[in-house]
Amino acid sequence: MANEAAKSRVQGDRRSWFDRSVETVYLRVSQAPFFTVCAGVVVVWLISLPLWHDLKSWQVAIHTVASIFTLLLVVLLENAGRRAEEAAQEKLNVIAEALADLMDSQASTDPELQLSATKLRESIGLEERH
Repeated sequence: MANEAAKSRVQGDRRSWFDRSVETVYLRVSQAPFFTVCAGVVVVWLISLPLWHDLKSWQVAIHTVASIFTLLLVVLLENAGRRAEEAAQEKLNVIAEALADLMDSQASTDPELQLSATKLRESIGLEERH
């Protein structure tokens, strides 16, 4: 199982453009420059008040832009979070499988250790069955 993971790393990045885009956005929005840009947009919006004839239109402009960006960012960040969680779970499954193999190799004289290794193997992939 660990060899499969190593092979997939050697074969290169076979993710879709969407997955690569999500990762890029995730990396960018989690850094200080993105916050600075957002703060700059708010400052420009505040300074633009005299240019608007209607106060309500001025407020709707920022609320509309903010709502659209918030929706897009939530979707992208949730996708990134889900993929990170799946990757962490896969790593835990590989570790558990290796531990079960180690326990099996030492369990020839200890039936309790063999039972524990069996339970560990049964729990691998449990998140996919529920």
